[in-house]
Formats: sequence, structure tokens, C-alpha cells
Amino acid sequence: MTAKTSDEIMVKEKSWQEFRNTGLVLFINQILHVFGWALTFETDEKGNAIRCYPGRVKFRGFSNDLVDINYKKIAKYMHENSKELMKEAMED
Repeated sequence: MTAKTSDEIMVKEKSWQEFRNTGLVLFINQILHVFGWALTFETDEKGNAIRCYPGRVKFRGFSNDLVDINYKKIAKYMHENSKELMKEAMED
């Protein structure tokens, strides 16, 4: 059996914290809120994600300020990763 290069790996595990930092959690939770669901995070005293689980929620939506902050995080993520994302999308 040969070792796979990083280009051959189909799934690369990332931390919940890294996912949160992209701004994508709010984006996904905006969709889930329509159905009364959300990705729910527990954090340590420093604010680092230590656990995530799906939860039923009563609230729907987020404040405009929070949405603005996270949309900027998403734009930054897209800017910093656009070449790699395009390369992955175009692979056969």
C-alpha cells in the first residue's frame, strides 16, 4: 500500500474552531434556523470550540451586525482559498 499525497486525500479533518473562524457556521445556521435547528457549540473559557452538536432552537436569525461580521469572514476565506477551491472543483 502506498501513502497518499495531500492532493489525493478526499477528506481532510479540520477543527470546529477553524470552521467557526471561516464565518460559515452563521451562514449554515441561517438556513437551519428556518427549520428550528442550529449547530450548537460549547466553548471553553477562552472561547475555543470544544464540542458541537445539532440542537433544536426557538430563535430565528441573527443581528445585522453579527451577519456583517461573518459575511466579511466568509469573503476573507474565499479570497484566501479561491485558487485551491477552483483547483479542487476542476479536478476530474
